[in-house]
Order: sequence, then structure tokens, then C-alpha cells
Amino acid sequence: MLVNRHQNVYLSFISTDLPIWHVVETTAALYHQDGDCFRLLLDRQNLPYSTFANAHTKEKVNGNRPKGIFWLEISPYRVILTMQGDRCTSYRHFWEKGIYGVSRYCLNAKPPEASSSMKLRNYTRKLILKADPYPTSLQIEYELWSATVNLGSYILYIDID
Repeated sequence: MLVNRHQNVYLSFISTDLPIWHVVETTAALYHQDGDCFRLLLDRQNLPYSTFANAHTKEKVNGNRPKGIFWLEISPYRVILTMQGDRCTSYRHFWEKGIYGVSRYCLNAKPPEASSSMKLRNYTRKLILKADPYPTSLQIEYELWSATVNLGSYILYIDID
């Protein structure tokens, strides 16, 4: 069921250890899956993308941005963020409070080269979803890990108008 086709979304990504702070404003479609589960499909027009991906495609010549889908599956208990369809990269993050989730990055290569992927773990310290009855904000605080090495602490905050 479609809730509201064109909502403004503000996505903030902040590192508490490193000088990383990025805020993006875009539009999104919010779909009600069932019960308290939602899917938020973001418009990639204003989202950052890999400049490496554009350097090796015809899209740079045409001036178009890479095609792909960027969405979040949201519930009060877990969040899955997925980006797929970009010619060079795709990724999926899984967050659940108090759980070591998986962050997987896939680097797609042109045949005959083999594609490769990188899997990191994330420990979710806080997951707060505000919804009345539809989501209005989401905050995820997590640590990113590669084996036994801590790669920093991060906050992902999404505000849905």
C-alpha cells in the first residue's frame, strides 16, 4: 500500500571518531509493507555516488547519473539498507539493536574479471524509530568492525517530512 508518493527525506551520516559528516536532502516513496514494517524508496538523484563508477561508463558522456535502486526496509526492531543496480558497486547493511549485523559491499567487474565482495560487521548500539502511525524519523548508532579491528562509530539519522 502506498502511503505518500513524494516525501522529503533528510539523510545524515555522521562519524563520532572521524571528520565525516554528510547530509543529503532527497525525495522518497514510503510503502507500508504490513503491521509496523515499511519500505522507503529513495530518489538517487541527490544521493552521493562513486566517481569511479562514472569514469568507466558511457553515462559520464551523457551526463546522466548511474541507474540503481536505494531503499530501506524499516521496522522498530531492524533496518536493512540496500543499494543495487549500480554498474560498479552495490551494498547492503543490516542493523538490529544489540546484534552484530552484516555490512556487505560488492564490487562488480566487467567479464571476464571476477567480481569481489567485502563483508564487515556492525554492532548496533541504538535503533530508534519514531512513527505515528507512519515513520517520521529513524536513528541508528553503530560500530563498524573488520574482524577484530574497530573502524569507528557512526550515526545514521533519517528525517521523513
